[in-house]
Amino acid sequence: MSSHNKVAIVTGAGTGIGRAVALAFLKDGYRVALAGRRKELLDKTVEEAGAAGKQALVVPTDVSKPEAVRALFAKTREKFGRLDVLFNNAGGSAGVPFEDLTYEQWKGVVEVNLTGMFLCAQEAFRMMKDQDPRGGRIINNGSISAHAPRPNSAAYTATKHGVTGLTKTLSLDGRKYDIACGQIDIGNAATPMTERMAKGVMQANGTIAPEPRMDAAHVGSAVLFMANQPLDVNVLTMTIMATKMPFVGRG
Repeated sequence: MSSHNKVAIVTGAGTGIGRAVALAFLKDGYRVALAGRRKELLDKTVEEAGAAGKQALVVPTDVSKPEAVRALFAKTREKFGRLDVLFNNAGGSAGVPFEDLTYEQWKGVVEVNLTGMFLCAQEAFRMMKDQDPRGGRIINNGSISAHAPRPNSAAYTATKHGVTGLTKTLSLDGRKYDIACGQIDIGNAATPMTERMAKGVMQANGTIAPEPRMDAAHVGSAVLFMANQPLDVNVLTMTIMATKMPFVGRG
């Protein structure tokens, strides 16, 4: 375990990629605020961390609510005194044909995937620019969908393209405050969200086919690598994917 004693916030830390990243941070010696809607799942992540879980703070949070996000960052500051890394990860999808996508479904995905990232990033900016030592790092969870969509993914894909725009502007606007911002685009990590891929998902040509997946722990290692760079180094974009997934090539 490292002894750097840095502080991180991980959103969506109760399941999947968020859990894998929170565990990687805790095992590396970070003090970590775990945010997510369901406290019992956040507690399970802490339990899985073993002894490293003593460095964790559980904060049930709905990232689409400004007051909840403000409370998350206030509690992190109160407990740990500063913030070095935000892993902006919480997200969801609505996999239905475009013509059947309801306004409520669209709005729900946009509020979590894009507005939630904006709210968390803004609070991180405010905290990082005023702390001593100044600065920090924001890592946004994009997606393979930030490059190419899957069928029936309009809301999810639109938000992930939006995340790319947010990442680039934060990278630019953060320079004067020593805040670095990068994005990790993940393809087919083995999480509850991708469970269906093992049985078969729709391809671009309309057929159904199973897709390879990779252990989410590898994503945790990749995000940790991005997080542990000095602030004068930024991994602006990283793509990590199951090697044989149908992404590179014709649809």
